[in-house]
Amino acid sequence: MIEPMGNAGRFLVEAAGRLGVRLYAATHKDVHDGYPHRLRDALSGVCATDLTDTARALADMEAFCRRHAVAGIAACFELFTPLAALLAERTGLPGNDPRLAHAPRNKILMGEAFARAGVPAPRWAVAHDPDEALQVARAGPGALGWPLVVKPAEQGGSWGVSVVDGPDRLADAVRAAQRYTRAEPHGLPLDTRALLQEYVPGREYSCDTVVADGVAHPLPVVAKDTTDGTYRIETGHTCPSGLPGPLEEEVRRVAARAALAVGVRNGIAHTEVKIPPGARTPYVIETGARLPGDNLCEVVEAATGVDEAVAHLRAVLGTAPDTAPTRTDAAAIRFLLPERGGVLRRLDVPGEPGTHAELYLKPGDAVPEPADSACRAGHVLARAATAGEARRLADRVAARSRVEVG
Repeated sequence: MIEPMGNAGRFLVEAAGRLGVRLYAATHKDVHDGYPHRLRDALSGVCATDLTDTARALADMEAFCRRHAVAGIAACFELFTPLAALLAERTGLPGNDPRLAHAPRNKILMGEAFARAGVPAPRWAVAHDPDEALQVARAGPGALGWPLVVKPAEQGGSWGVSVVDGPDRLADAVRAAQRYTRAEPHGLPLDTRALLQEYVPGREYSCDTVVADGVAHPLPVVAKDTTDGTYRIETGHTCPSGLPGPLEEEVRRVAARAALAVGVRNGIAHTEVKIPPGARTPYVIETGARLPGDNLCEVVEAATGVDEAVAHLRAVLGTAPDTAPTRTDAAAIRFLLPERGGVLRRLDVPGEPGTHAELYLKPGDAVPEPADSACRAGHVLARAATAGEARRLADRVAARSRVEVG
């Protein structure tokens, strides 16, 4: 696993236990020193290297893989998916197309890949600075229009993403998108260009796709909820999606096309789409060659019985993944968000049958301003017989929870 500190690490550790395979990690020594004990205990060995130095990291990881007879490679952190593809090629293991390996990481290259493959996606343009962004936004008949989505070329977790409704706020939005120059904890340099994307109205959904030897296996569609306004923070997810059968199948088909377009050949892709009101065509917002965040692995498994992490590991190990649902239940997750940033004073989540909660912060911790997913204080997950029941149960517990910030 290349950097298992990512969101996927926890689920891959559990999946490895279910499959009976040994896990090794590639990371920097200083980052490994901060691993929680549970993760350290799950590892059979560690390849200490500098993941920001591609040549050195590949040499170190290749030698490590051959020494330990490693049989599969998985990136747990989106920005290291190109390294995983290159390492798989060098070691002759199942992996993604190294020629397209940067497309799932870089949204500009992703847009180009979607265009080549004919994947339905919003129109977009690139800006190197606020002045160029204003010129692009005001350009003639082909202008992207308002509102406009501004996002970093390389970043995740809705960091630096905002929706602007006119030119007055565009410069600030571009500067916010460009403030991320390196990704922590490794200090990986990032593409600091800003992506300007046409705003697509409508509900948001996600669909993961397991790809094994170039064959796509789409998983269930999940409905997404976000905040309104400038920052669209994801507030929850529900599975099943509630979409009509034909439209759900179209989302699955388009998500699979997107995964293949960015070079996913052995592994998993997380694809986010929007469907305009009354439309029958999903528009792909972005695709990542990784397991999903937001505890979606847990949501999907609770609703359908499908273990995404196990399917992912099977694909990177070169074996057939099992993606057939084994139950028809429902699950919903709701994130606990503060009204403002500050210092957490109190965090209470009431217990209720059919739910469980996980807290990310404790009193005394700093709480960021609610501008991206970093502000979350915790979540509640509900299970029920139907999507509507699961949503109501999760919403009720979230509404009764208290996140007090001073």
